[in-house]
Amino acid sequence: MKVIENNIKNELIVKNSKFITLLYNIKNQEDINNILMDVKKNYKKATHYCYAYILDDIKYANDDGEPSGTAGPPILNVLEKNKLTNILCIVVRYYGGIKLGAGGLIRAYGKSVREALLQATLKDVIDGYVVTFELDYDLITTINSLINNYKVLSKVFEEKIKYSIFLDTLDDEVLRSLNELNIKYEVEKKCL
Repeated sequence: MKVIENNIKNELIVKNSKFITLLYNIKNQEDINNILMDVKKNYKKATHYCYAYILDDIKYANDDGEPSGTAGPPILNVLEKNKLTNILCIVVRYYGGIKLGAGGLIRAYGKSVREALLQATLKDVIDGYVVTFELDYDLITTINSLINNYKVLSKVFEEKIKYSIFLDTLDDEVLRSLNELNIKYEVEKKCL
């Protein structure tokens, strides 16, 4: 799977209709709702706000008043073919006075998204686990040697040291060592 590194805006004109494609990297459902509200405020006079998103295992498409299956599904199809995740794609349409027909709409929405993706920088997503824990300062040398070969996402020095590390797999050695040191930890499945 891949994610976009930067948000994208692209415009396409098809028979006087303007299609503005907006691509967003998203983390949760709240991101989707907030972005949709902002887009509707920023493009108030648009005819349609068709969109699709893929968020982890959830896929959704919305035609927003276009004939059924002519906008949202073609948008989602392009996202799926590019193996994207954690992405919201909104295509804002300003009707130009010439009807495109079902086939024309499908082609226009698909082309609009494909052109926007040409501008995007894509990065591979790595499935794994984020392990968070905190420890006393006297264990810092032991922990640093234990996690030396792992990606440290954060290290915060407060009353205790709070670590967040990324593991490709639930590495028994790291978790066993944390247990042996009586360090409580939390594990969360994540994509990076």
